[in-house]
Amino acid sequence: MQGEDRLAASEEDSIPLIAIHPCRGSLSWTSTGLSVLDPTRQPWALEPALPHTPCPLPDPPGPAAGPQHPSSHQTETTEPWDYVFVASCDQSPKQCDRQQKFLEELERKGFRYKEMEDQHKKYFGIRAKNESFLPYCKLLMELDGPAEKDPTLDTTRIRVIHTFIQNNKTADGETFEDLKKDQIFETGFFLHTVRVDSREGPRAGPGGRKHSPTEEEKLKKWAQWRNIFCKQPTDAIRNYFGEKVALYFAWLGWYTYMLVPATVAGLILFLTGFALFDASQISKEICEAHDVFMCPRGDKSHRSHRLSDTCTFAKLSHLFDNEGTVLFAIFMALWATVFLEFWKRKRACVVQNWHLYGWDEDEEEMMLGLINCPQYQPKQHEHSYLRSTIILVLSLLMICLMIGMAHVLVIYRVLAAALFGRWASPFLEEQVNRHVALKLCDYEKPRTFSERESKFAVKFFTFQFFAHFSSLIYIAFILGRINGHPGKSVRLAGLWKLEECHLSGCMMDLFVQMAIIMGLKQTLSNCVEYLGPWLRHRYYWWKYSGVSRDPELRDWQCNYLMGSVTVFSLFDEFMEMMMQYAFTTIFVAAFPLAPLLALLSNLVEIRLDAIKMMQLQQRLVPRKAKDIGTWLQVLETIGVLAIIGNGLVIAFTSEFIPRVVYKYHYGPCRGGAHPAVDCLTGYVNHSLSIFYIKDFEDPRQTEDWETVTECRYRDYRNAHDYNLSEQFWFLLAIRLAFLILFEHVALCIKLIAAWFVPDVPWKVKNEVLSNKFRKVQEKMKCVGQTLQCAGGRPASPDPHSPPTASSSCFKNTAV
Repeated sequence: MQGEDRLAASEEDSIPLIAIHPCRGSLSWTSTGLSVLDPTRQPWALEPALPHTPCPLPDPPGPAAGPQHPSSHQTETTEPWDYVFVASCDQSPKQCDRQQKFLEELERKGFRYKEMEDQHKKYFGIRAKNESFLPYCKLLMELDGPAEKDPTLDTTRIRVIHTFIQNNKTADGETFEDLKKDQIFETGFFLHTVRVDSREGPRAGPGGRKHSPTEEEKLKKWAQWRNIFCKQPTDAIRNYFGEKVALYFAWLGWYTYMLVPATVAGLILFLTGFALFDASQISKEICEAHDVFMCPRGDKSHRSHRLSDTCTFAKLSHLFDNEGTVLFAIFMALWATVFLEFWKRKRACVVQNWHLYGWDEDEEEMMLGLINCPQYQPKQHEHSYLRSTIILVLSLLMICLMIGMAHVLVIYRVLAAALFGRWASPFLEEQVNRHVALKLCDYEKPRTFSERESKFAVKFFTFQFFAHFSSLIYIAFILGRINGHPGKSVRLAGLWKLEECHLSGCMMDLFVQMAIIMGLKQTLSNCVEYLGPWLRHRYYWWKYSGVSRDPELRDWQCNYLMGSVTVFSLFDEFMEMMMQYAFTTIFVAAFPLAPLLALLSNLVEIRLDAIKMMQLQQRLVPRKAKDIGTWLQVLETIGVLAIIGNGLVIAFTSEFIPRVVYKYHYGPCRGGAHPAVDCLTGYVNHSLSIFYIKDFEDPRQTEDWETVTECRYRDYRNAHDYNLSEQFWFLLAIRLAFLILFEHVALCIKLIAAWFVPDVPWKVKNEVLSNKFRKVQEKMKCVGQTLQCAGGRPASPDPHSPPTASSSCFKNTAV
């Protein structure tokens, strides 16, 4: 019903949440504790369960009354459904038999199911029995009270059910992913329980589990465009989507908030240059240079260009390439550090408030494995130097290939390079990079899904970074620097002349490229990200307009018509923001408006993701987390790259160093003089080299130069032999010295800021310390009770004697 994309399982879909050994049985909670659930026994023949109150899930109004095929497995009950399988109505008896075997296997593990169908599809609603699954939820929850009142009960229940479904196997060894590949099932999804739109989409009702009115109202308000400036309900997001999604939105909100000071600083720099639009001495000289002719830049055009023709561009370049650029670059290096340090503090407060500060992901993985299969054994850590070497070599080859492809296109034409960087990369290179990164991760054999995700994130980000930044790196540091001089141009294969920078300098090319990426590309990306799912959703509603009147079946249909999700759906959102953060910081010296455009884009991105997750996509499987994982290391790496990148831009791309050197070494102010003229008077003439028209290799190039005997070009070369002049080498030494000084100063400021701002607030540290002390007191109290139970003797107990089973302290202080 959703098209071909629903019929084929992608590589991301086939990744289980945890890896387990084949197992037919599962654990059940009885009066004697956890035991193996015999798959040959019916679920109603279990041993008496512990006297726990069932999950507080309100009954929906009225029974379903729609087209359905009754089955002996169906139960007429008002409890909501957790999960829905979808299959085609046109299936052979053999395919139906494989369906039934899989569903019956789930039934043996404590599930109930119900079959309903419409004109196109069959739906199988799955419900986990509360009395069987509530103890499992308690194992995974950090409880401060009854489990029934814990706000994370719903997300914990979904995680447990998802583990059972993904690892369920029939007697023939078929899993859900195997059945999807064979088109036995088309898809499966958890049901939304909050509906934002009253006309469509999931809503609390016959197929949904109600949340508190306040929490439901917060989620509805959060997923609306008109509340774009409202605070995000982080706790409500956590209780509905899980900690991983909540931390993503918490980080995105904090990143957006911290962009405000960076935006203000960038605007001050830009507006300062705008205020001095006509005051720059260099701009004045360029605008008045009517008798200075520039050498032709290409092979097709041989006519002369006056330097004064670039007057407007010279004034525009002064907006972002002025004396404040260095201070702004240092400020952004400090900003990136402060942003990360304060995010660590905010993350610690949020996680401590969720009682997850000491949560162990490996422990939860083992719990889920043992719940699903008593014979579960955790996968051991592995490492191979040979495998790591092969992965490193393949990764470097992949990076070199991407850089080479980008540079080949840039060499031919700037337009081709721009198209490659803005269109080919997102659609072509992204898929190639994703596939290669996944294969490298598989070869590396990670132990858990989280470890696999971290390794994949590092590799995929590395590939994407070089794919997106190769054109910027070329423009900033290579374009126009290997072209030779007008009389002897460097040509590719002796035929094609290499592209050159703009007449006003390479900084203008870099500024335009950054403006297109941060402005046009982000806008188009947000439009496609929202309009794509929205139009697809509307199309399916129009195509399958015959929605059932039965409220239960209608709810299943509404969820099915939403966009499918994978385990990497949230990963893609993180990757998008990492790339934006890299663009905002690494070349910010060339485009001080980058923080402003990132701020505006993020305000839209937050609501766009909220609307997409609540209204246009099926419900994500909640995942527990206490941080943003390896993305924090990615952010720290970007911070270091930003210092290096901005230092290189200021030293080698901008005109800052040549202006300073001329001002104090060659200009009127050299030697501490204070003349009446501006210190940069004569800089334009100083920075342009002379080429004599008679020295052109091609006679046709001299035809349009009737009375002109010489032209000028941007470089530092001697007029008699066109070799690099002494000034070039002197400037190169100053550039390198400035780069080293800038990077060391910026790194020192970064390290001092990281030391000055603690990662964890002292209140959180004290609270954690108090909790540890309370646990130690409880253990000491247990030791005292154990001694009393042994006969009241104060002597130390036998170290080889285990604590008695009657000691409730040791029962309650388990990990």
